Amino acid sequence: MSLSVSPCPDRALWDTIVNELGGHPQQLWGWGATKAAHGWSVDRVIVREDDVVVAAAQVLCRSLPFPLRRLAYIPRGPQALPGREADALEALVGYVRAAHPSVALSIEPDWDEASDAVRALPGAGWKASTNTILIGRTLILDLRRSEEDLLADMTKKHRQYIRKSGREGLDLRRVVRSELPACLDVYRVTAERAGFGIHEDSYYLDIFDNLGDASPVYAAFQGTDVVAFLWLSTTDATSFELYGGMTDEGERLRANYALKWFAISEMKARGVHRYDFNGLLNDGVSRFKMGWAKHEDQLAGTWDYPLSPLYPVFSRALPVAKRGMQLARRQAGRAVGAARRVRAGRAS
Repeated sequence: MSLSVSPCPDRALWDTIVNELGGHPQQLWGWGATKAAHGWSVDRVIVREDDVVVAAAQVLCRSLPFPLRRLAYIPRGPQALPGREADALEALVGYVRAAHPSVALSIEPDWDEASDAVRALPGAGWKASTNTILIGRTLILDLRRSEEDLLADMTKKHRQYIRKSGREGLDLRRVVRSELPACLDVYRVTAERAGFGIHEDSYYLDIFDNLGDASPVYAAFQGTDVVAFLWLSTTDATSFELYGGMTDEGERLRANYALKWFAISEMKARGVHRYDFNGLLNDGVSRFKMGWAKHEDQLAGTWDYPLSPLYPVFSRALPVAKRGMQLARRQAGRAVGAARRVRAGRAS
């Protein structure tokens, strides 16, 4: 067996391959383009055996302080033919070692934790890591099931609130680009209330522009006001929640229930098979998510392939650096929110 790995410079070909292999939205060209505009570099590579595409991976690289050089990261990838995951990873490790000398190659594949591909990772030199970006514990709905079956799997309270919020006269629809600032205003309020950090507006606008139809944003409007929004990304196979939030009025109206059901129904009508809620923690948001089904899903988690003797230093230092970045993002978000409130006060 001889596998070749080569870069793919063609956007249409790349997205076609991602979809044909059942790939994840974070492997789409537009997601990589956004990350490339915000501190990462991107290399999209195809793994072939003769003329057959075996796998593909969008490799993101981030510079690290000397002497660590960089981190290579494959978010929710690679995507591969069933049974060829191990072969693909071996080829990708060799490629990254030569093309992007890094302290490690980190992957968070969209594979079930109990799959043969994941069970084979330790024996192939991969190390389970707690330096997680995308949470492996999640909830994934099978949208091939009927709406009646999906509703039946929810808690009684969720079904009641979907009906209740559906009677509030809210306008549920997909937003256009000119309406994104209103959604981001709601997101800032949500972030301040919940205490998490967010990016600058340009980051979210780049996602919208770069992913296009693969990143729909839905909102609940009360009149002309956005009271809740939900931002998705999607391939042909999988829809993935990116961001969401609501105002105090949206919470009173339970707008998030009707809105999420609307988005799920839209993805089902689109022919998408899987709807991923993007992570479960032990917080209020996760309790809301868990009410949508009777099960949970556990994906592979985070795995590193060490490519440098300095990997132990990196694995200890990364959590500290991440905490510092999260704190800085929260402080920046609070500062932006305060400045907006001051401007609003002056305008009034």
